[in-house]
Amino acid sequence: MDHTTAPVLEALDAYHRRGRLAFTPPGHKQARGADAQARRVLGDAVFAADVLASGGLDDRRSLGGVLRRAERLMADAVHAEHTFFTTCGSSLSVKAAMLAVAGPHEKLLVGRDAHKSVVAGLILCGIVPVWVEPQWDGAHALAHPPSAASYESAFARHPDARGALVTSPTPYGSCADLGAIADVCHGRSRPLIVDEAWGAHLPFHPELPSWAVDAGADVCVTSIHKMGSGLEQGSVFHLSSGLIDVAALRSRADLLGTTSPSVLIYAGLDGWRRQMALHGEELLGRALELARDVRAEIGRIDGLRLYGHRDLAGPGLAADTDPLPVLIDVSELGTTGYRAADWLRSHRSIDLHVADHRRIAAQLTHADTPATAAVLLDALRDLVSHAGELSGAPTVAVPTPRELRLEQACAPRDAYFGPVEDVPPAEAAGRIAAEMVTPYPPGIPAVLPGERLTEPVIAYLRTGIGAGMNVPDAADPRLRTLRVCARDR
Repeated sequence: MDHTTAPVLEALDAYHRRGRLAFTPPGHKQARGADAQARRVLGDAVFAADVLASGGLDDRRSLGGVLRRAERLMADAVHAEHTFFTTCGSSLSVKAAMLAVAGPHEKLLVGRDAHKSVVAGLILCGIVPVWVEPQWDGAHALAHPPSAASYESAFARHPDARGALVTSPTPYGSCADLGAIADVCHGRSRPLIVDEAWGAHLPFHPELPSWAVDAGADVCVTSIHKMGSGLEQGSVFHLSSGLIDVAALRSRADLLGTTSPSVLIYAGLDGWRRQMALHGEELLGRALELARDVRAEIGRIDGLRLYGHRDLAGPGLAADTDPLPVLIDVSELGTTGYRAADWLRSHRSIDLHVADHRRIAAQLTHADTPATAAVLLDALRDLVSHAGELSGAPTVAVPTPRELRLEQACAPRDAYFGPVEDVPPAEAAGRIAAEMVTPYPPGIPAVLPGERLTEPVIAYLRTGIGAGMNVPDAADPRLRTLRVCARDR
């Protein structure tokens, strides 16, 4: 296929050259009616690209096939059979994929390190989760994707499960053995869903970990805005399987998606595909070289401990690692990742991807340069020189891996939609949670609806909040109360 073309961008260009005048939404009418400050801050180009997908970019019946051609080009670029664009982020895409595999009251094997959007899908769709345990790294207090053996064992206990879902890479860059997990699923004629939100770049360079479709996944969900050049909410899902009906997947996406998709986001997806198809290996090659240089320099900064492939991959750990997320342990400075990240934002105008009780993470992409890397490195050296200001951070009571695992006492949907009450933390142990409690980022819930709360997990969350943890989805984000199932259930 001709990857020099970009159907969405070209159709948008043609729309403006023809001077089309719309008496349709959006109501700002190509910025003419927009707020003055919005025009100044956003720029008129944003409003000019904000046109209807049907009856604007394409005709009212989409006979020009603009979006379909763009999706076919994306599928060809990554060796998938079908690709679907969505402007609602991978939070929607993963739900559509789940519903294409399992229906209400049917079982799906799910890694317990899943993103909160997966749990939201379980709640909304009524799918029954069979949790598959991550590989817990006790030395670093970090979860890696579940092993193929764990999925094998889960299928043996639940042969009626309709398929499996695994998250790879994790937000920390840990990758699953996708080929082996796919073999486990396909040996039972069951499909594998991969939440590969952090892996948009993986298909485009041979030195990167294997990407989901090449490893045998049946459907793969990818956020183009995370590691690619797409705009926020730009997501795609790729299908490469006879185990999932393409019409069913398209229908599930239509069921959940918006009827007012953003052409601006479509254009970002289209441009990213062309960029990677034509120049991806070169761009990512430079990013990998830069990441090696950045890692080498961080390794020379006393007080910072850089996590590398040898720390995270191996037996009982990750199968592989993505080198572009730069994961740094700051505990030797006597502080937390929360405090370090806040200091870097306040004093050096640096925003980091992940901060937790002992780590910070800087996400490098093909857009970074030696100049941006130099700013990061200088800020990290400055951070270390101000370690005295950072010390004395509150201690987070991190549970053991065994303590982190909560009993699933009832289905997430039943707990979430059933009668609830709010109780103080001192009275919550032993009660069944009726809400998600998610340290964010990275967005992996510590507590799910239907799980029985325990003292160690409550202490972890309470001390974490005291140290700077953010749990925005709880009914009380300060966790002065926890929402639990009412006793009369």
